[in-house]
Amino acid sequence: MTEHPVLETQDLTIRFGGHVAVDAVSCAFDRGTLTAIVGPNGAGKTTYFNLISGQLRATSGRVRLHGEDITRMQAPERTDRGIGRAFQLTNLFPSLTVRENVRLVVQARARRRYDLFSRADAHVELVERAEHVLSEVALLDEAGRTVSALPHGDQRKLEVALLIALQPQVLMFDEPTAGMSVDEVPVILDLIRGLKADRDRTILLVEHKMDVIRTLADRIVVLHNGALVADGEPREVIASAIVQEAYLGVESSVGEPADG
Repeated sequence: MTEHPVLETQDLTIRFGGHVAVDAVSCAFDRGTLTAIVGPNGAGKTTYFNLISGQLRATSGRVRLHGEDITRMQAPERTDRGIGRAFQLTNLFPSLTVRENVRLVVQARARRRYDLFSRADAHVELVERAEHVLSEVALLDEAGRTVSALPHGDQRKLEVALLIALQPQVLMFDEPTAGMSVDEVPVILDLIRGLKADRDRTILLVEHKMDVIRTLADRIVVLHNGALVADGEPREVIASAIVQEAYLGVESSVGEPADG
């Protein structure tokens, strides 16, 4: 019996009026791989991510997870099925502590209800799971701090922690190093590298820094004007004339602004 790809898009398309933002993109993503999705400004990378994770509904085409058609599922349903998404801008509860942020996600994953501010010893297993996740991202020492008091780099680390707490099979990172200082970037890269080491996971990464892509990616997919124009091993794709001349240019030109 042939094993299905973990994630697959088939002729995935979305139109906004007369503009085709993603144009019949067919692509399969296998278990244990990290795929970087790149392209020039306005290429459709973030829109493609939104179609996969369910933030947008496709005009036509299909999204499949382990062979199951999830095209009509809303974002929460896709999360339940194993698709986890981290965004360009942090999506945190700034007035809560670091621990409480992770604990909420652990609770959602466990499908259990409890009062967020009830006694912690009544929910030992959930607290322990939250603290284990915080340990993975080197934030355990900051567990009691209010999120709004964290520096930007630690907030990005916390967003990775929330993604880990969901225990997804597919992890999607949309420019995870955006807005980070030179000193902060290696911390996030090490976190993603550690996630990649778990060969049961499938990782998709939108990133504009070519040094990051070279370090992490097993494969590069290039979008331009919403269409897939290159797909292959990083060395081959980066060296290809079409990418060098039309889509990548100098290294700093790869990527797109926050609205993608």
